[in-house]
Amino acid sequence: MNVNATILVVNDDPEVLQITSLLLEQAGYRVLAVDSGSRALTTIAEEHPDLVLLDYVMPEMNGDEVCCKIKGDPALRDTFVVFLSHNKTASDDTIHGLETGADGYIARPIANRELLARVEAMLRIKRIQDELREAKTEADRLNAELQHALAHVKRLHGLLPICMHCHKIRTDADSWEELVCYISDHSDAEFSHGICPDCLTKYYSDF
Repeated sequence: MNVNATILVVNDDPEVLQITSLLLEQAGYRVLAVDSGSRALTTIAEEHPDLVLLDYVMPEMNGDEVCCKIKGDPALRDTFVVFLSHNKTASDDTIHGLETGADGYIARPIANRELLARVEAMLRIKRIQDELREAKTEADRLNAELQHALAHVKRLHGLLPICMHCHKIRTDADSWEELVCYISDHSDAEFSHGICPDCLTKYYSDF
């Protein structure tokens, strides 16, 4: 069981809120409890809970409206939201709830043991999603670094036709280019002047 997980319970019924929170706390979860949609949005932005158990029917702001605001906010959209309600449990209501972006729907009444099992299952899904998201982010970062590196690296490869007399290189355009110019254009090499021992003897024998 993921006992380090933080769960936000949102319900306008004080008794349901207290019972649900106590059940989750006894199971080892860190529990946050609020009684309205506006408080839920504030708490999510501040605490970033691992799971939100959201009542569907509430005054001021219904659960589907809260869910739409969460999923429509780039900073909050990765929040894992599950409706937990004894109202609006018909098939069409469940579908509508999921269409707002919710990640799950649990209908009450439900046995405590089953509720805890479903919560743990939802947290496993959330954990896998987070791992996949982190892996994708890392892959995107590495790919960007690779593309950046490739953009700054030039490589000479393959067979290069070179004149046996003047040492010019035949280019892809079937023209001939000075060796130094060709290497400069197709690599990051830089040239400095020097003289080898053979040329020193040949051209500067007096020295």
